[in-house]
Amino acid sequence: MADSPVLGDYFVIRALENGVQVIGMTRGPETRFHHAEKLDKNEVMIAQFTEHTSAMKIRGKALLYTKHGLIRTDGSDEEK
Repeated sequence: MADSPVLGDYFVIRALENGVQVIGMTRGPETRFHHAEKLDKNEVMIAQFTEHTSAMKIRGKALLYTKHGLIRTDGSDEEK
């Protein structure tokens, strides 16, 4: 069960503005959008990749907290 794709690492998305979109994309031979959420400023979403979700697209200003470090969608290196 430890190898299950549903038990993958979690990451956190924190919106820095209203209307940040989080879009899940499918796994398989044809990649498609399958789920979308909208976050308002300072809302937080905890997410993970699963057997159905292979990628996520983030639109808008947000901070992503991952095991690989902090990522800002605006390209800046510092947290504001």
